[in-house]
Amino acid sequence: MTASAVAADPKLIALEKWRPKTNPWLIAAVVAMAAFMEVLDTSIANVALPHIAGNLGASQDESTWVLTAYLVSNAVVLPMGGWAASVIGRKRFFMLCIVIFTASSFLCGIATTLPLLLFFRVIQGAGGGGLQPMAQAIMADSFEPSKRGLAFSLYGLVAVLAPSIGPTLGGWITDNYSWHWIFYINIPVGLLALFLTQRLVEDPPWSNPDRKNFFRLDYVGVSLLAISMGALQITLDKGEEKDWFGSHFIVCFAVTFVISFIVLIAWEWYSKNPVMDLKLYKNSNFAICSFLMLLTGGLLNATTVLLPQFLQAELGYTATLAGLALSGGGLALLVLFPLSGQLVTRVPARNLIAMGFAIFAVAYYVTATKLNLGLSFGASGWLRVIQVVALPFIFISVTTAAYFGLPREKSNQVAGLINFVRNIGGSILISLTNAMVVERGQFHQNQLLKYVIPTSPNYQNQIRALTGSFSAGAAGPGNAGRLAQGTIYNQLIQQSQTLAYIDVFYVLCAVSILMVPLSFLLKKNNPRAGAAAEIRLE
Repeated sequence: MTASAVAADPKLIALEKWRPKTNPWLIAAVVAMAAFMEVLDTSIANVALPHIAGNLGASQDESTWVLTAYLVSNAVVLPMGGWAASVIGRKRFFMLCIVIFTASSFLCGIATTLPLLLFFRVIQGAGGGGLQPMAQAIMADSFEPSKRGLAFSLYGLVAVLAPSIGPTLGGWITDNYSWHWIFYINIPVGLLALFLTQRLVEDPPWSNPDRKNFFRLDYVGVSLLAISMGALQITLDKGEEKDWFGSHFIVCFAVTFVISFIVLIAWEWYSKNPVMDLKLYKNSNFAICSFLMLLTGGLLNATTVLLPQFLQAELGYTATLAGLALSGGGLALLVLFPLSGQLVTRVPARNLIAMGFAIFAVAYYVTATKLNLGLSFGASGWLRVIQVVALPFIFISVTTAAYFGLPREKSNQVAGLINFVRNIGGSILISLTNAMVVERGQFHQNQLLKYVIPTSPNYQNQIRALTGSFSAGAAGPGNAGRLAQGTIYNQLIQQSQTLAYIDVFYVLCAVSILMVPLSFLLKKNNPRAGAAAEIRLE
């Protein structure tokens, strides 16, 4: 909306000058608390899966559906926030999501069978799917455009910090209490968030809910979205286990995803009341921001899984200790998010995004060069810190830039789509990087086996040294030879897996480098533009 248009219409002036009666920072804190509770739940159950499987009489493979059921349900509801808010109002929809999420958390905690737990997780994911986009949209409308960067720094801290501490908190709760409590802890937080939302949050005047919109839901779009996201999640979750496209099971779901997703895009583009307003992608800034956010979510989630996974699988860390190694990154984020929020109000968004991806590239390169089997706890903590330094600058800048040039009444749709692509990016890169670790590990194992042959002098020297050592110990001469061979083989596996992780971080480095020039395709904004101008692009 241009400044001249605002000046010509008194009603538009009133709309532009609207501000909530409550301090916007109180509103931001309340909605961020609810969003934190939801984002935390996407990762807190990961380390509890073995306990859930054992307690409910399910296999480890079956227990992974506890995560998949939540993610699919969450992904389907994320883009539906705009429609739901148009029916009952954004505040009521946000409160309804809190109620559904909190009640289903209690039901998950008391579930006695796996099918019941999966059913309640689907409901929980549906409730949680509306919390993230509505929290972001409420923040966007509560602050004037020139201060949105500061507000999004708080939201960004929630979206980035929660997945980082989820596994640590989930492991500690499960080890010291039981897996049921990873769901029960949502109840007091949910009740407090519900009470404060009722008291402090209000809908903006341009939000005009109409109950007639209930019958305008894009049922075909929702069905296609559910089918495509379900097929994608199953393909990603089970791909490595089933040998990817060597399995008819995976091929079937992959084809289902491709076909249903193409039909979804075509349907949503021409639908009169689409569940996802894909025509927003006519705005080049929004399209680029969506792609950048997809990769940002992917990099965040992939590295949050890769580093603790390496520490546990190769260095023998417990889940709690591996989580503590990531805690330094969380402390760094507490400092960097407010700083980056200030910078967004002074520096063009595209400059900060390009700088952030350049920092990502350096961080992943350093990680690749420093990763080894002798890595200390302190060194692993510092690696995590440098990995997250760039996140605040990219996350806040991309989130802020996504609203550039778009009307305020589209805030719900913008927030829903941006959060949707971030979650999808996380699922895709977690699966791809884990698959790459397995594939590259097998490659390096084959390469290293060339040196573990009977004719190799180095191999024979190691066998003799280890055999002598084991013979002098409790193993005795009879078992010493086999123990020596087993020890060398275990070392070979550890070395090949370490090289695989190194390869993955080099790939992430290359991807980050490619994003630097892409960032400059965004139009340059004037971060000091006034509220009436909304944003000035050059």
